Amino acid sequence: MSLKKISEKFLNLSLRSKFILSFLLVFSFGGLLILSVGTRLEHTTIISLAQAKVKHDLAAAWMVYNDRLKNISDLVRLTSARFSLQEALLQKNRPMLETVLAPVMEEFNLDILSLTDDQGKIVFRAAHPELWGDDQSQDPFINRALKGQVISSTQIISRNELLKEGKDLAEQAFIRFITTPKAAPREKDYEENGMLLKSASPIIDQNGKVLGVLYGALLLNRNYEIVDKVKELVYKGEKYKGSDIGTATIFQQDLRIATNVKDIKGERAIGTRVSREVNQAVLKEGKPWVDRAFVVNDWYITAYEAIKNVEGKIIGMLYVGMLEKPYIDTRDRLMLTFTGMAILFVIILLIILTIITSSIIRPLRGMVVATDKIAQGDLNHRVKHTTFKDEIGRLAISFNEMTEKLKKANEKLVQWGKTLEKRVEERTLELRETQDFLVQSEKMASLGKMAAGVAHEINNPLTSILLQTHLMLEGIEEKHKFFDSLKLIADETARCTNIVKGLLEFSRQSPPQKKYAQINDILNRTIALLKNQASFQNIKIQLNLDNNLPATKLDQNKIQQVFWNFMVNASEAMPQGGQLTISSKLCKDKKTLEVTFKDTGVGISKENQAKLFDPFFTTKSSGTGLGLAISYGIIRQHKGNIAVESHPGKGTIFTVKFPLSDKNNEEQEKI
Repeated sequence: MSLKKISEKFLNLSLRSKFILSFLLVFSFGGLLILSVGTRLEHTTIISLAQAKVKHDLAAAWMVYNDRLKNISDLVRLTSARFSLQEALLQKNRPMLETVLAPVMEEFNLDILSLTDDQGKIVFRAAHPELWGDDQSQDPFINRALKGQVISSTQIISRNELLKEGKDLAEQAFIRFITTPKAAPREKDYEENGMLLKSASPIIDQNGKVLGVLYGALLLNRNYEIVDKVKELVYKGEKYKGSDIGTATIFQQDLRIATNVKDIKGERAIGTRVSREVNQAVLKEGKPWVDRAFVVNDWYITAYEAIKNVEGKIIGMLYVGMLEKPYIDTRDRLMLTFTGMAILFVIILLIILTIITSSIIRPLRGMVVATDKIAQGDLNHRVKHTTFKDEIGRLAISFNEMTEKLKKANEKLVQWGKTLEKRVEERTLELRETQDFLVQSEKMASLGKMAAGVAHEINNPLTSILLQTHLMLEGIEEKHKFFDSLKLIADETARCTNIVKGLLEFSRQSPPQKKYAQINDILNRTIALLKNQASFQNIKIQLNLDNNLPATKLDQNKIQQVFWNFMVNASEAMPQGGQLTISSKLCKDKKTLEVTFKDTGVGISKENQAKLFDPFFTTKSSGTGLGLAISYGIIRQHKGNIAVESHPGKGTIFTVKFPLSDKNNEEQEKI
């Protein structure tokens, strides 16, 4: 049957049948797709979590491994520093050496503890006292220790060297290979060399001379101390269906020499070898391996990392692995649960669809309800319809189109109303800004007129005072008792002239005359001028000045005028006395200087704080309202800012910030 005929047959079905078949088809296909993708994602997520854990477990294994090596190193180093050992070595007293070294080797479970002279020749072997005199100077550990170094690492030594330390060690190290699938081929089918944790320490007398070398080692072949400790520390003996969840192994090259991985017989899998793939990645390329792998007789999530000797050459691997089966079983249980839930969902959906289609069959009732809602103003209401052109579909489409047009027309009216409101608000804001600008312009014009009047009325008497003072200074010597006072009068008269000039400059926005200066110097000079005035007699001035502040470019007279205004305002706010705390510091950004003036005065109300820097605004009966306005203008000319924080009855804090001058800023100012 052609696709066209199938489609026609489907479209001729009843509405109930079309709804149920359509939804069932969609949800069945979607459910299978989601289940398939979900299974894959879940598997990837679970395995990724397992790999992350096994990486952590490998780090813990390294901690145990390195901790055992450090224990050997500490033991050898501390033993080499014993005076009795040095004395016995100098005297070649072998019985005394045995008395010192044999108990140490036995107590701390070392396989090797030997002593050489300053030429690297064996003086005494605690494990094999009968053999001594052979030359060990070519051993990299002995060679470095003779140069004064304490050296600890992993080392592989030959069977002949093991025989010198004891026949039992050579037998312990000998391991015959067990056939392992996928292992890389090797020439021999056995391993006779031994892998050691080894440390060597020089024996140095009081004059700093190396008398010899003491070295100790632990043979790792068939030594399960480290791997079992890793298993207990990381996996705490957990089992899954009778099998150990976690395992650890030390490899000599690709051979398991110490492991708690079990073979089919339930014995330690000593003699088995790692796969060719892991061999290539870790032993040949030196890369860590974190992936699933078949270990002896089961699949594990594994992590391998190379073990290197003192010369940086790869000689083995450290491995940890977790049984993969618990994670796979968890994945399967989850997917089985999801599958059951999906089937249940489809059944529930079919029941719901049957109920829904029954209501759709009664279209007239639905249309009446829809008409009532629209009449009540609910223009968002829509009649549900199919995508096919049956009677109900065409009627629902026409009804929804009509409702959509009504809604759009209503939205246009609402939007037009909002647009009108927005335009009114914008025009109101523009008018308010224009009004504020005009008010500010009038204030500035008034300030300019007053400044011109002040300059005309005050400059002449100030000039006379300054001229007479200079004449008096010229007429007396510097040692005269009135010289300093006259000098102060001259300086302050000149400053008054500059203040009047600054008032004019504020109204004209003339640029400041900047020079490099120290903020603290300006503060100290201002304080010296004010502290002896009557208004400051009951005021304690507390200074918290940073003496390491860098110099910056400032107009010193203008900045002194600002500080003067803040300090005078503070004194006027404390008529009964109080404390004025002045602080200076470099801000955290290292680009801004900050000066604060904190008083314990009457404070400023919130409504007045917004007007503080307006020209002519003042709360004092005798004030002009220009001090803070001029100060604000000066600070803005220096590209700084002023902030005020005040609480009525508790005091006020004025904070002034200046940007530090640098070469870039200076070049921009010149431009």
